[in-house]
Amino acid sequence: MNIVLLGSGNVATHLAKALNAKGEQVLQVYSQNLLNAKLLAKQLNAEAIDNLAQVDQTADLYIISVKDDAIEHVATSLKNVNGLVVHTSGTTDISILSSHVKNGGVFYPLQTFSKIKALSFDDVPLCIEANDDNQLQILKDLANKLSDQVYELDGAKRKVLHLAAVFACNFPNHLFAMAHKILEENNLDFNIIRPLIAETADKVMDNLPESVQTGPAVRNDENTMNKHLEMLENKPDMQNIYKTISSSIKLMSK
Repeated sequence: MNIVLLGSGNVATHLAKALNAKGEQVLQVYSQNLLNAKLLAKQLNAEAIDNLAQVDQTADLYIISVKDDAIEHVATSLKNVNGLVVHTSGTTDISILSSHVKNGGVFYPLQTFSKIKALSFDDVPLCIEANDDNQLQILKDLANKLSDQVYELDGAKRKVLHLAAVFACNFPNHLFAMAHKILEENNLDFNIIRPLIAETADKVMDNLPESVQTGPAVRNDENTMNKHLEMLENKPDMQNIYKTISSSIKLMSK
């Protein structure tokens, strides 16, 4: 399959490499920043472009992997292509493509991607949707080449999944960053709590998270929580987050 990749960020980079490893040919990589396009294109033996007017019109698949608010702009430049056009967004409806291109779909990988860390796509859930059965089969065949976990989800369910993913991934990582800040300000090494983070994540692989909740809030240990809040007296933002999450844990534990 000949593919044009529109985007050069984290998702685009990992997805392109996975497709390339399975024998799919990425013809072009587009980015507003030509240097970024070149860096990725070089790894794929593809052409780097920074102008949507240069997009190859004969490809089989066009993958739009840009910020959500830029998807429609990119899609408008693909109105004359006959190939399948998909975006990789968890929250953007398929209709944003249907009004601009002949064949539209969604190819959403549910994973956290960073260019600095390699990962295998074998276990990455791929959520797909298309505007007709033929296009859906194309996406299904492609997704099955990459992953053992392929899900056909409509826009409404994909949005719910994305919301849950923010709670399960983005928010905990931000809390890890807060923990790092607290440790760093007190000359303590973040490596000390890495085993704790790993064990917490590992537990929910086999158990429901609410059944393995620990800490002062689930024990209703008011004395400890008050001491923690005193320690955060000069950090009102962190103090409010501590109060909000502790209250939520107590409510869910009832």
